[in-house]
Amino acid sequence: MKIDVELLDNLTAQAKVSPRLRMNYDLRNSASDGSQRMLNAIEPGSPLPIHRHRKSSETVVCLRGHIREIFCDDNGKVTEVIDLKPGSECVGVCIPIDQWHTVEVLESGTVIMEVKDGAYEPLGEDELFNG
Repeated sequence: MKIDVELLDNLTAQAKVSPRLRMNYDLRNSASDGSQRMLNAIEPGSPLPIHRHRKSSETVVCLRGHIREIFCDDNGKVTEVIDLKPGSECVGVCIPIDQWHTVEVLESGTVIMEVKDGAYEPLGEDELFNG
């Protein structure tokens, strides 16, 4: 499988008409694959709450567009902001387990690759910031 402009364009078109303004594309080999690997097309304005992952680190690489990865402390205070953009000084980040974070999408047509350990599990109550 190629990750090419046609795939990214199709995924972006789906994200633009989605109520959440984002669309995932599963990169796993099968449903029994125990990893989480996906492309995520995200449009500006997509609701992305501050959250953390209790069982996995997360790797995010910006393939197209521009995002701002925002890290927060336990009180929701911003502690670090990292711009990710292809061709720039920083194109990706590794987010440690338990790190509060969110994403701000700065350009239409943005697509990121996300990788986490283990099978998919929805975020639990203790993984969403309720500040």
